[in-house]
Amino acid sequence: MSHSYNIAIDGPAGAGKSTVAKRIARELNYIYVDTGAMYRAMALYLIHNQVDSRDQAAIAEACRYADISIEYQDGEQVVLLNGENVNAYLRTEEVGNMASVSSAVPEVRLKLVELQRRLAAKADVVMDGRDIGTYVLPDADVKIYLTASSRTRAERRFLELKEKGGNRSLDEIEQDIVERDRRDMSREFAPLRQAEDAVLVDSSDMTADEVVERIISLCR
Repeated sequence: MSHSYNIAIDGPAGAGKSTVAKRIARELNYIYVDTGAMYRAMALYLIHNQVDSRDQAAIAEACRYADISIEYQDGEQVVLLNGENVNAYLRTEEVGNMASVSSAVPEVRLKLVELQRRLAAKADVVMDGRDIGTYVLPDADVKIYLTASSRTRAERRFLELKEKGGNRSLDEIEQDIVERDRRDMSREFAPLRQAEDAVLVDSSDMTADEVVERIISLCR
């Protein structure tokens, strides 16, 4: 069996990981593993099975029976929950709330990591997150640690929010980002850190195009 090719992109919030990962997947014709969508699919499964979001033990038990995968169908990336395309149901408020609660349950995380590893073993994938290169796919062919200064990340977020009519100050947003970094880096389970064999890419002064080109050239 031919070896599947895996690209892991980790880094702090707002570094542009998902934008870059999606574009690399498109250019290389790989599957972009949207780990957030997988957590949402798990949440949908729990809602369908009427699991109480306050009952950690019930969540831990129920999550064992969910099979979640991602594949391409007619050029579109589809999240499959026990074989059914659930793309249309993942973005609701209810699912978001359940995902936020259930993703904190260790068993849910472990189950999803198992599913993510299974996906990576059989397909060429690009996966982004906080702990892909260090924990989820420690044997990835290429590992990138994508970062940018907190100021740059705040500026990008500020522009994004402004387009949506938000009016938070740049300093407030930067404060949030610094705080989130601290949380991500100090958490007990699979904290955010650069894998020893990861290539550091600082995108502070790079466009998304330049970042994509840089990573693809590393793959070659």
